[in-house]
Amino acid sequence: MHIHILGICGTFMGGLAALAREAGHKVTGCDTGVYPPMSDQLRGLGIELVEGYGADQMALAPDVFVIGNVVSRVRLANGSPKYPLMEAILNSGLPYTSGPQWLSSHVLHHPTHHATGPRHVLAVAGTHGKTTTTAMLAWILQCAGLQPGFLIGGVPLNFGVSARLGAGNAFVIEADEYDTAFFDKRSKFVHYRPRTAVLNNLEFDHADIFDDLAAIERQFHHLVRTVPSQGRVVFNACEASLQRVLAQGCWSEQVAFGGTLAKGGFTAAGEPHDFTVRQNGAAVARVQWALGGMHNQHNALAALAAAEHVGVAPALAAEALASFQNVKRRMEVRGSVNREGGRITVYDDFAHHPTAIHTTVDGLRRQLDAAGKQSERILAIFEPRSNTMKLGAMTALLPWSLEQADLSFCHAGGLDWDARAALAPLGERAQVADHLDQLLAQVQAAARPGDHLLCMSNGGFGGIHAQLLDTLRVR
Repeated sequence: MHIHILGICGTFMGGLAALAREAGHKVTGCDTGVYPPMSDQLRGLGIELVEGYGADQMALAPDVFVIGNVVSRVRLANGSPKYPLMEAILNSGLPYTSGPQWLSSHVLHHPTHHATGPRHVLAVAGTHGKTTTTAMLAWILQCAGLQPGFLIGGVPLNFGVSARLGAGNAFVIEADEYDTAFFDKRSKFVHYRPRTAVLNNLEFDHADIFDDLAAIERQFHHLVRTVPSQGRVVFNACEASLQRVLAQGCWSEQVAFGGTLAKGGFTAAGEPHDFTVRQNGAAVARVQWALGGMHNQHNALAALAAAEHVGVAPALAAEALASFQNVKRRMEVRGSVNREGGRITVYDDFAHHPTAIHTTVDGLRRQLDAAGKQSERILAIFEPRSNTMKLGAMTALLPWSLEQADLSFCHAGGLDWDARAALAPLGERAQVADHLDQLLAQVQAAARPGDHLLCMSNGGFGGIHAQLLDTLRVR
């Protein structure tokens, strides 16, 4: 089969392209500003990439067009379509489908060379921690000898790739609640039909497509409805929103994790970097690893509960986590500059929702405290780049999200709301810049030996990490 993917350089669609190519399909694709690293990875797989969405790509004559959710029916100011290729597909009556639907039909629920029937799909959903937890679960299954396939919204350092078919029957997938395509407004994850579903947490997000939290809860319940009676729903017992989801109906085994409410489930006792795992109140494993933060402790419990459903004992799963190397852009150290009196370290993190920012800063603070470095400062450098943040839906939470940072620096270029007013409760501990050069100057003037410069964005942030390191070295 020849598939042509519209929006191929996105993390999900790029991963889908890699899986399709590995399965023996001919894959081509297009995107605007075909960009690395995904473009380099795809070309390395022999996938032809086309710049833009011109209607001339109809000449490629694929068997089916796979449409990414970046594509819409919008028109430019001059009245011409923003995506002329999509208009040509519709006008010609040619076959097209969404990425999640193609994945479901041709990978997740399709016999392959190593299996005689549908795979055991383990789907990880939640507002936060999906990528990390999915990577943890895939690594646990790998260490247990299950050779899983996976599709992850980032690059797990243990594997070095974001997607692979695998040689076993298990397939681990990051289950995103964002909508599927312009012609299918259901969440992506309803297509995956998992036997094991992880509900990590649930908060309001994606203000561009959801009106309120109840609308997202409804989509999560659509996911729960697809889990078979012999399946398992792993859920965070600390989340009232997930309790409401399950109260709408659940027909599968339920296994809780998290706090004291996780009766009969998985709980933890100890510090995030060294803790005992309890199941039904009895100690069953111990996790000792390099990761910090309560959020990663919860991620680990979720991964252990899911792995047990495919036969991996918690003790073996915990042993695997000891060698887990996290995911790129999750507290990734991008470099450091040695100074008399101490080292200045620059980090890159994907955090963009206020809760994710809060837990990321908290995790770094806990790591420093555990290492006896309570005097070392955290400089939080962030840009409100997600659609939700751009719409100003979360501005009231920003001061709380940054409360554990010693100083905060916000790149506010292009926002329709007043970042200075939003951060006013932080007083002199917060600075706002309208341009990247101004932001760099602010951070450079404030940084001192021993500081930890934590850059947070769900985009490239204008290459700020390398620029900070360069300016600090020059200074």
